[in-house]
Amino acid sequence: MNWFRTLTLPLEASTLARDIDDLYIFIVWISLFFFVLIAGLLAFFITRYRRKGPNDQTPHITHNMKLEITWTVLPLLICLVVFFWGFNGYVRASVAPGSAMEIQVTAKKWVWQFEYPDGSRTINEIHVPIGKPVRLVMTSEDVIHSFFVPSFRVKHDVVPGRYTEVWFQPTKLGIHQVFCTEYCGKGHSDMLAKVYVDDDATYEKWVQEGDETIKTMPLPQLGKLVYEEKGCSTCHTIDGTPSKGPTWKSIYGRPETMSDNRSMMVDENYIRSSMMDPQKDIVKGFEGIMPTFQGLLREREIKGVIEFIKTLK
Repeated sequence: MNWFRTLTLPLEASTLARDIDDLYIFIVWISLFFFVLIAGLLAFFITRYRRKGPNDQTPHITHNMKLEITWTVLPLLICLVVFFWGFNGYVRASVAPGSAMEIQVTAKKWVWQFEYPDGSRTINEIHVPIGKPVRLVMTSEDVIHSFFVPSFRVKHDVVPGRYTEVWFQPTKLGIHQVFCTEYCGKGHSDMLAKVYVDDDATYEKWVQEGDETIKTMPLPQLGKLVYEEKGCSTCHTIDGTPSKGPTWKSIYGRPETMSDNRSMMVDENYIRSSMMDPQKDIVKGFEGIMPTFQGLLREREIKGVIEFIKTLK
């Protein structure tokens, strides 16, 4: 049966995945069995009992009690098996172990924000240790989103004004893709995130220092990476095209008019302030919709964004 899993299902990367896949495969094979049975009987009856002449008459048949009981009870039993199998899996997937690490998830157009127990935050990426249960407590700041990790087989709507949750225990090292599966506006298809499943040593090192990319990548390249992965590209263009926020092209070193008609020079301090306290100085003609990146970016990432903007002549 492994060949069928490989051909039809994503990678199994959590303790929940096998139970869900087993039920799915059972339903597929049961459906295939009855399709072949019914289609085969239909073909047989068409051939065996076809009308052979003008004088053929259909015999008077009332019913067959044994046959009627069989085709009523057997599907009922199969449905009961599927129901209790699915319900058991649903209950297991709904209640996280008491030892689970809790991470707060905030969805907003069009980024995922994760906050760890120590108060550190990330955007569009989440690091978790392998083999440890993780509980995500999720809410939305604007519209309905939906958190889906195919390889973990977890999916749940993220609703404004309330908290929902999912949990998983990862079993495969590597990077796993997160999708938003509830249409949430223009940037819906770009609302992606990644789950990094690390071994214990790598996870602890990441908690303390960040990954090697942050420490070694040249600042302009790091800034471009932040732009692409932290949700900046959903509101700011780098080619001069109008969007929800000011374009970054040629913005460095020129004055900008604020909503209160003040003029401010776009320099290092202005860019940092715009990321940490975006509601303080809003460029005229734009709405104050940008979220704060306070606590979301390490110092080198902030410097990288500034250097990247400098290169956009």
